[in-house]
Amino acid sequence: MISITLIIQCPDQKGIIAEVTQFIYSYKGNIIYIDQYVDRENKAFFMRLESEFKGDLKAIEQFQKAFANGPVTKYDMAWSIYPQEKKPRMALFVSKYDHCLYDLLGRFKSGELEVDIPFILSNHPDLQPIAVSFGIPYYHIPVTIDTKAQAEQKQLELLKQHHVSFIVLARYMQIVSPKLIDEYPNNIINIHHSFLPAFPGAKPYHSAFARGVKIIGVTSHYVTEELDAGPIIEQDIVHVSHTHNVSQLVAKGRDLEKIVLARAVKNHIAHKVMVYGNKTIVFS
Repeated sequence: MISITLIIQCPDQKGIIAEVTQFIYSYKGNIIYIDQYVDRENKAFFMRLESEFKGDLKAIEQFQKAFANGPVTKYDMAWSIYPQEKKPRMALFVSKYDHCLYDLLGRFKSGELEVDIPFILSNHPDLQPIAVSFGIPYYHIPVTIDTKAQAEQKQLELLKQHHVSFIVLARYMQIVSPKLIDEYPNNIINIHHSFLPAFPGAKPYHSAFARGVKIIGVTSHYVTEELDAGPIIEQDIVHVSHTHNVSQLVAKGRDLEKIVLARAVKNHIAHKVMVYGNKTIVFS
């Protein structure tokens, strides 16, 4: 028995669900999950489906070929199929902050994240002991204005060498270049506080505290060339009050960053996120 996740996006019209489900049934597939969404304004259809098939990957390849020549052609589908037994390979990029790294590695160690982590990469050596404690290779590639291009070339070589599926910027404090983004479109996940643009600069929590904010927000999104403006995967807030000092605001913000980033990563791993323009459809 082999399980697959099928992702579909196409112009909306009658009969898509019936056609797809009947096609799967004709190949002796058993649908165990299905969800769909219709953007009526843009007349766009989205679907995520999980199914089980008897046989091996060869049977899935046969189904894939027939599906491409059948429903895909008929309904002009953009689609992807993912065998669930094949774990995606996630590279972690970090700098000096360790809270998101510890959280993701802890979830990975406990089996909560169904991925392989071939390496952790950083522009600083500080977090190498964490990688060592989890038995994961750590690559230190310094980045300066003069060496940025060479550093990014080394990053790309490592990513390709280790067949990385997607990248998580677990508080990696460098701007990712268009070259890397083009290699991994909608496959680089970032996390940041949501004080921008109201409180820019190096100490946004201090500025927010001085203004007397009542909520702290965090956003996780796919990286695009427009800084911190890519398709949003997950967001959340936590309430604060006049009783909280700056240190407490920072601690609450970091706790929220861990939670929101983990949610985004889990949704991405499960192929629950579909990018549409600069927005996302995130299935439950």
